Amino acid sequence: MESYALLFASTLNAGTVLALAALGLLINEKAGIVNLGAEGIMLCSAIAGFAAVIHSGSDWVGFAAGMGAGALLAAIFGLLVIWLNTNQYATGLALSLFGAGFSAFAGIKYVQEKLPERASYAFPVLGDIPLVGPALFRQHPIVYLTIAAVAGLIWFLYRTRAGLVLRSVGESPESAHALGYPVRRIRLLAVVAGGALCGLSGAYLAIVYTPLWVEGMVAGKGWIALALTTFATWRPARVLLGAYLFGGVTMLQFHLQGTGVDVPSEFLNMLPYVATIVVLALISRNPAWIRVNMPASLGKPFYPGT
Repeated sequence: MESYALLFASTLNAGTVLALAALGLLINEKAGIVNLGAEGIMLCSAIAGFAAVIHSGSDWVGFAAGMGAGALLAAIFGLLVIWLNTNQYATGLALSLFGAGFSAFAGIKYVQEKLPERASYAFPVLGDIPLVGPALFRQHPIVYLTIAAVAGLIWFLYRTRAGLVLRSVGESPESAHALGYPVRRIRLLAVVAGGALCGLSGAYLAIVYTPLWVEGMVAGKGWIALALTTFATWRPARVLLGAYLFGGVTMLQFHLQGTGVDVPSEFLNMLPYVATIVVLALISRNPAWIRVNMPASLGKPFYPGT
């Protein structure tokens, strides 16, 4: 039973990486912007956060550095696609390639570095409950903050005027512009906020989830996070559930190996990506359902005054 508790705990840990990035991309897409550069943003933020912890000794400084790096790269992406009207898909792919190369270059001297002693977190009393305690109440604070962020995002999107404006920009930027809303600035703010969350995801990956730095350590998680937004039909609660689902699939390979199940490691390594393809294929069988939930202006440029 202890092994199952550890599997559940590691699922929450792995799912947090995906959930943070997917929530950031969800904010982008609610404003009508598709950012294919999540993989590159997460890689740059991972090395920024890892290096910040090495030099400062503080995990929270590392998280701040990761969010800052993510927000900066997202701001550059936003300026290109929102003000200069470059193609969103091509620019996002370029950002992803840039992030992979730059992070590899910047991280050369950090490959052998080790982080300071890791702090342990546990709720008093609750953390000592057999099975439940290790599974639920000994997680890093970021895990709980991610769950709170989902609740906060739901409230923001569907219970506040600012959230309504953001969704209206994603549905019909022309109508929002006609009503006097600064569409471009709103989209840029959404892109920067989304980039900061992707940055936090990358920093969490390098500081808590691994914790180390190696080239290409994001290993496709940015693409899975991008797929999660479609899987969740652009709903924050479904993003969280989907992230835990894919996190569980990822951790299952290690659980099976630990229990002595004779399955080729190559097959286990491809499980998360196979699951992504299967889920997207199943969702694509009902295109009407996607159209109903997808922001109408997603991926489309906006030209004020036209």
